[in-house]
Amino acid sequence: MPDLPTPQDATEAALFSECWDAVLAYADLCTSGSSAAAQLGREAFALGIREARAAETGPVRGTGRRPARLPRIPLLLTAVRTTAAAWEEEGQGHKLDPDLRLWLNSDKAARYTGPPLQRPLALRGLRDLQQPDAELLWFAEVEALPLPLVARRLGLDPAGAAEELQQVRTLFRDRCHRNHLDTPMDAGCRSYARLLDAVTRSSAADTPGDLSRHLATCVQCAEAAACLRLHGGGLPGALAGGVIGWGGLAYLERRRRAAEVRLGAGRPGAADQKGGEPEDAEQKTRVARNGLLVAAVLVSALALGVSLMPFGGEGDDLGAPGGDRQPVADPGPSLPSAPSLPPATSKPAARNTERTKRSDPSGTPDGENRHTEPQGTSSPTDRSEPDEKDEPVCRVEYDLVNQWPDGFQATVTVTSTEPLDSWRVAWSFRDGQQVGQMWDASVAQNGSRVTATAADYNKSVPAGGDLAFGFLASWHGKNSPPYGFELNGRACAKNS
Repeated sequence: MPDLPTPQDATEAALFSECWDAVLAYADLCTSGSSAAAQLGREAFALGIREARAAETGPVRGTGRRPARLPRIPLLLTAVRTTAAAWEEEGQGHKLDPDLRLWLNSDKAARYTGPPLQRPLALRGLRDLQQPDAELLWFAEVEALPLPLVARRLGLDPAGAAEELQQVRTLFRDRCHRNHLDTPMDAGCRSYARLLDAVTRSSAADTPGDLSRHLATCVQCAEAAACLRLHGGGLPGALAGGVIGWGGLAYLERRRRAAEVRLGAGRPGAADQKGGEPEDAEQKTRVARNGLLVAAVLVSALALGVSLMPFGGEGDDLGAPGGDRQPVADPGPSLPSAPSLPPATSKPAARNTERTKRSDPSGTPDGENRHTEPQGTSSPTDRSEPDEKDEPVCRVEYDLVNQWPDGFQATVTVTSTEPLDSWRVAWSFRDGQQVGQMWDASVAQNGSRVTATAADYNKSVPAGGDLAFGFLASWHGKNSPPYGFELNGRACAKNS
């Protein structure tokens, strides 16, 4: 197994550190274990650095420009994919993710090494940009780094970075539009090319029905639409999927959550963000509001308990749970308790509408027959969630990040009240959903029951800490939220 290349100077040493983190993140997605990920990452890193140095020192064109090439990080990620393909050909495919092996032996993988005009549009568009422009676009859109930090790394003026990024986005769109017109296509696709260009230029433009139906069945035109539509937040996914290929969306989500951890509470780059103070003020206001809400709920629950207490009862009965009490829901997202927590330790409050509603996996409606039970008795076989009088050992938050006609992307964040040396999270789907790919955990599915097991690098969770992972899955007809979450075999309460 080759060692990492030696940096040529201090600038390259700093770049190596950042690039290695990205390479290892993608290599971990591509392999079946941490040791295989490290081996794949080292081999790919050595290959990619050799290619980058050769391109930088190679002959220039007659116009004084060097041949078009990808920025350093996308180039290294492509080297991971190339090295994985070499492993498959050399009989080392057992070290790779099974889904990646299927992809490597399909027509989808052949597009990335086939004729240039048949390659993904995002890949061609990014290569056509000047090197500094391509790096700015990749850092800001895919690596999810704040613009002031990107400006410092690329030697740009932070005050004009936002405007320059918008100009680069427009340049990328123009390159993609030109490449789309140059791509060999049938008469039907070519008849929609001009309309597709017009519709994607404005966020207010409606997509005609015939074009919408065409995009649903034509992969080539759908990729073009994703690259040409700069509004709506789809550009990062178009770049990651078009340049990296397999696992692009999973890599994108992992890098975003890694950026959240690095730049979260006490983040070093906070002082560089002009909007930092309003964000801090808004966060403090939200925390104070949540605190007041919790206090109000507790006071109301205590008053309800007093009102239900029988006359002549002992004072100790104040602490006993009444038959009509419901579990107190978590009023909002929790704050990260330490900078070393796993990614995605906090979620925007705006996603509360996507979170799972409280349900009973046994099929019994929540609260049914509670009024008929004598006070002080309980039936443990009827409970699908932790005992209301006890603090649950875990709380779970399910976020539906994105959804399309036959698939969706989601993340699961579990807060544990106890320290963990390892973890296993299980849940059930109602509508036959099938998990196809998972990151930050390994997945097993038996019918509707899904089990996510910790990776080697995120097994340990401190008391009060969070564990998080994400996945891609398929659905048909209906996509109801999952239910019956358990952490190491113990039921979790769900944030509502």
